[in-house]
Amino acid sequence: MNLLTQGAQQLPEALRKLDPRHLWRSPVMFIVLLGSVATTVAAIVDPSVFAVAISAWLWLTVVFGNLAEAVAEGRGKAQAASLRATRTDTLARRLGADGTETAVPATRLVVGDHVVVEAGEVVPGDGDIVEGIASVDESAITGESAPVIREAGGDRSAVTGGTRVLSDRIVVRITAAAGHTFLDRMISLVEGTSRRKTPNEVALSILLASLTLAFLAAVATLAPMAAWSGAPQDVVVLVALLVCLIPTTIGALLSAIGIAGMDRLVRVNVLAMSGRAVEAAGDVSTLLLDKTGTITYGNRQASCFVPAPGVAEGGLRDAARLSSIADQTPEGRSVVDLALRMGADDQDLPRDAVFVEFTAQTRMSGVDLSDGTQVRKGAGSAIAAWLGTEQPAEVREIVADISRAGGTPLVIGRRDAAGTGEVLGVIHLKDVVKEGMSERFAELRSMGIRTVMITGDNALTAEAIAREAGVDDFLAEATPEDKMAYIQREQEGGRLVAMTGDGTNDAPALAAADVGVAMNSGTAAAKEAGNMVDLDSDPTKLIDIVEIGKQLLITRGALTTFSIANDVAKYFAIIPAMFVAAYPSLDRLNVMGLATPQSAILSAVVFNALVIVGLIPLALRGVRFRAASATAVLRRNLLVFGLGGIVVPFVGIKLIDLIVSTIPGI
Repeated sequence: MNLLTQGAQQLPEALRKLDPRHLWRSPVMFIVLLGSVATTVAAIVDPSVFAVAISAWLWLTVVFGNLAEAVAEGRGKAQAASLRATRTDTLARRLGADGTETAVPATRLVVGDHVVVEAGEVVPGDGDIVEGIASVDESAITGESAPVIREAGGDRSAVTGGTRVLSDRIVVRITAAAGHTFLDRMISLVEGTSRRKTPNEVALSILLASLTLAFLAAVATLAPMAAWSGAPQDVVVLVALLVCLIPTTIGALLSAIGIAGMDRLVRVNVLAMSGRAVEAAGDVSTLLLDKTGTITYGNRQASCFVPAPGVAEGGLRDAARLSSIADQTPEGRSVVDLALRMGADDQDLPRDAVFVEFTAQTRMSGVDLSDGTQVRKGAGSAIAAWLGTEQPAEVREIVADISRAGGTPLVIGRRDAAGTGEVLGVIHLKDVVKEGMSERFAELRSMGIRTVMITGDNALTAEAIAREAGVDDFLAEATPEDKMAYIQREQEGGRLVAMTGDGTNDAPALAAADVGVAMNSGTAAAKEAGNMVDLDSDPTKLIDIVEIGKQLLITRGALTTFSIANDVAKYFAIIPAMFVAAYPSLDRLNVMGLATPQSAILSAVVFNALVIVGLIPLALRGVRFRAASATAVLRRNLLVFGLGGIVVPFVGIKLIDLIVSTIPGI
């Protein structure tokens, strides 16, 4: 649907917004409304073509300003309607304390209820999976057709109301009451009903109100001065002067710019809890990014086995396979796959063996054989502690070489029944940096944004990946406390910090960050702590969020510059026209060669109204974002929108004057 069609559809809403109770929130447009009323009364008392034309165009100025806001809100309402269509009246299978199931409407669920959802059923409300694993279709919320896996006990346990379970059976603990789900919040957000002015908007509104009051005082004092000088001015001319002097363009478009910025976030499936978060994203100067899944593809793959001196490659291969059978992490499965590709026997499973699963606490997995032999695979420090001895110098050198190359070393250790241990060798896991990441980081650096990689890897591995990716800094072996401390150090230096997270352990850092983006697949604690939620659960989207925030700020700054600059041409149109009769020498200021004083004033008022319509598409689309420093952005704004704001009105007012001057009575 094109903008013209949208404008026609939203015209009735723009007319409804003429209500003074709505317009008083925008002091600039409220003054224009009062001016419209004043000129209308003047045109009725003393009718003339000039007075009627001025009054009509002042009313159109207010309507056009309302239209910009109405079109921006209309886009959100259309999106909200499509979201509402995804909601259904769902019956939930509430689980009782005794294990019995009771069918209840989803609207009667409360926080803490446990519900059962099986294949083919719709999740009745937002919650965390506490039992089971399932494939879930989230296309109704995210638009992504590919199903996702959600399971209990991890950082991908959250499910959203309105999504559909495709396989298996899960038990969900409800974390949001009816009416307060993410779908409800999305609908409220895109409709604009929950939007409040951001601090920057409030500050700019105060500035515009101050300018308006200053010009109001100037015009009020101009009336007696004009009468004293022998060139008395009527109400219509004084109101026209006031409306053309005050920053009506940005006053009319300010709300639309903010709504459109929020709308761009929603269109990339990001739910912002407040406009403040969007603005903060535009001012961010430090980005904290997880390595795995954000900078790298994640799911590190075993690439080769490096035996210790005196150990046969086949022996290391078989030991690596046995120690990884119980490791169901992607890395563990890749070790088994590599061993099988190198000739290991898939049917060679020892009898009476006890497999030891990998845990985050031990950082090892392995197997205990029936003859007392134990084999373990894990981090070098964990294997050394398990063996009770230092690694051989040759093995330490292998580990260092792999780390310097950006890989992750996993050491294989073996201990016999007598307790004698030895290191068999090292597995080389590779973590591949995503294509184009270094270029994106270079763009961010050109904007003055520092990028910091967060990883649980050791410092050597982290340094190699950071160097390849092109980030500015890294935080290795990071704990929740480390993340918090880093954020606080950055903020103490006056920087705004953004980060992503999905786990409960990320919640403190998400809450501390100026922009905390929680993954929708993550835990309820993470989503509550953040001020944005990414419905696609894509950690790389943090970079897009920053760009959208900057585009919002750049658009607002550019149109403010244009609005203030285009007043210059109006001065040259109206001021000489008002006083040329008393002071003929002022005709030298009529650089545009406007036909008559009345046509000059009317042309300025008409241009003042039409420029709002002309800038609505730019306000909704946003000024094109280009990675550049703040100085370069300011220079571009001044050159394009500052100089353009001066030149365009001179041309526009002259063209309008050529038409207006042909109207009888003007």
